[in-house]
Amino acid sequence: MKLLQPYRLGKFELKNRMVMAPMTRCRTQGEGVVGPSTATYYAQRAGAGLLISEAINISTQALGMPFTPGIFTEAQVHGWKQVTDALRAEGSLMFAQLWHTGRVGHSLVKGGALPVAPSPVPIVGQEHFTPAGPQPYETPKELSMEEIDQIIHDYRQAARHALAAGFAGVELHAAYGYLPNQFLADSSNLRTDGYGGSIERNNRFVLEVMRALVEEVGPGAAAIRLSPTSTYNGIAHTAVYAQFQQLLQGLDGLDLAYVHLMNSPFNPADFPDYPANAVQTFAPLTRHPVMANGGFTRESAEAELQQGAVELISFGRPFLANPDLPKRFEVDAPLNALDPTTLYSGGDKGYTDYPFFEKR
Repeated sequence: MKLLQPYRLGKFELKNRMVMAPMTRCRTQGEGVVGPSTATYYAQRAGAGLLISEAINISTQALGMPFTPGIFTEAQVHGWKQVTDALRAEGSLMFAQLWHTGRVGHSLVKGGALPVAPSPVPIVGQEHFTPAGPQPYETPKELSMEEIDQIIHDYRQAARHALAAGFAGVELHAAYGYLPNQFLADSSNLRTDGYGGSIERNNRFVLEVMRALVEEVGPGAAAIRLSPTSTYNGIAHTAVYAQFQQLLQGLDGLDLAYVHLMNSPFNPADFPDYPANAVQTFAPLTRHPVMANGGFTRESAEAELQQGAVELISFGRPFLANPDLPKRFEVDAPLNALDPTTLYSGGDKGYTDYPFFEKR
């Protein structure tokens, strides 16, 4: 299988083309610090050619969900160092996914501070998980130009901390409706200054962040995750193809490790101007290696690779429930069933206790 063959990703040698996708698990020990169980969790899945961490908050302001990790304090960096050390012992490498949730948060999670966003536009039709239970989204505070500069600085510092924590590189979470995606989308970015009002200006924030990340981690060690057709968290684009075509052209001017493209489930009748398959539509538009994500199975992942438009496939929930997923794919073994009740419940149940396959 091509999926199980080694692959050279720039300066990195991967044991296969299978990537563990970033998945929020809400299992920090407090103050955004990951503990020994997190090191065990990732080390169990070291058979992946590359692992991408769960989304990591770049600052206190970035926090959106409770019990999620950070990388802006010394204790947080130390916690992640234990994770990367455990993976290095297994001969594996890991990228840190850098996260700012923007308006996808709530003051009850943020010590009373309102979420921030490109424009004061709340998410409607959804609720946010808080310590007081699900709550309607609040109207976020519009970011000033000075605050935007500070956030770019925070991304830069987070990248520096990621290297200190032993990560091989970083991935910008610019998908799924979080802050970078909010700048990209017409539905959430109503600005008319240098950061909104046209395709070029809507793309500006993401490109500036990516330039900062490349400067910090060096060529071939920064990446980006995009979900051009995702409508989650109130995201909509009026010219999705033109915008992401231009964004990918801008990213081609940087030396990136890869572009991580997500296929998103939506009703085509509701968005007739959206391409039905984001990976196949946008992968040919970039010079960088493409990592594809979105509901892939053993068979569909292999077929996607054989078509030649993408080089890597990332798997989320299959890796969560099957720590030895590459081995299971190799021998075509059955997969463990996922327990959805333990996705964000805390503790080791549904985290480090999924069984490994043993051929009898």
